[in-house]
Amino acid sequence: MTVLAHTRLDIRPLSVFTGAEIFGVDLRQPLDGDHVRQIRDALHKWKVVFFRDQHIDHAQHLAFAEHFGKPTYAHPYDAVPPEGYPQIRPISSASKTGRRGERWHTDVTGVVNPPIASILRANDQVPEFGGDTLFTNLAVAYANLSEPIKRLADTLWARHQFGGYNGDFENQTEYAQKVKANPIVSDHPVVRVHPETGERLLFVNPGFTRRILGVSEEESRHLLALFFEEIVRPEYTVRFRWQPGSIAFWDNRATAHQGPGDFAYLDVERVLYRITLEGDIPVGIDGRQSVPVIGAPFKALAAA
Repeated sequence: MTVLAHTRLDIRPLSVFTGAEIFGVDLRQPLDGDHVRQIRDALHKWKVVFFRDQHIDHAQHLAFAEHFGKPTYAHPYDAVPPEGYPQIRPISSASKTGRRGERWHTDVTGVVNPPIASILRANDQVPEFGGDTLFTNLAVAYANLSEPIKRLADTLWARHQFGGYNGDFENQTEYAQKVKANPIVSDHPVVRVHPETGERLLFVNPGFTRRILGVSEEESRHLLALFFEEIVRPEYTVRFRWQPGSIAFWDNRATAHQGPGDFAYLDVERVLYRITLEGDIPVGIDGRQSVPVIGAPFKALAAA
């Protein structure tokens, strides 16, 4: 009997703290356990990993995602999934109305159990330039706070909701009306502990975090400004340029990301497809779990 040796994937870091490209795997084929382990290890270390020239379809995208968790429905509010694939959310630059950019955010932190990861893929409909995505590392953001600020952050909790810091959905769009009709709000520790690596993560983001609890509105604004500034320091970030067949796979517990929105100035539409994986409930350093205020957990889609 011939035993095939496991191949070592080629993992190439893209910055000091965040992001690595992975080569040496064909995602059109089933992954073996060793490759799954290598990809997961790289994800934990670099927080987001990227693949190039992976021209996969919806079924292969879903099969890849299922190696790492349980896919949810496409989105709590805003989704028109491809027929037969309710787990997949198309994300089109043409849908960005009235906004020239997108806030830094960690996906869906309004729910009590934000996704553990997101997997975003490009087919062929991407511009030759523009439409990049930026990612930042919430573990290094926490690690580089001063000790007094760490001790303060360790004790704080924050309210997360759709609309985030500035209440972006205080308008009459169809999406805003869906949010108003069925609000989803949760309270999370400002510092959560990663359940697999044990790292402490500065778990706030402008896209969803409304305010710090237990302090005045003015104090909350100052604290969030400090934390938001820290998580987006350029030295913590990586910028990913989309090409046909590109995939970004990020640990949603340990990152925030932003689409700068420069595609709003281009005539070329950018279309990506995203799968999110059911999340665990965040836990603070004192062992307390996040608390739902309004709305249900964002659970995996039941098998057909």
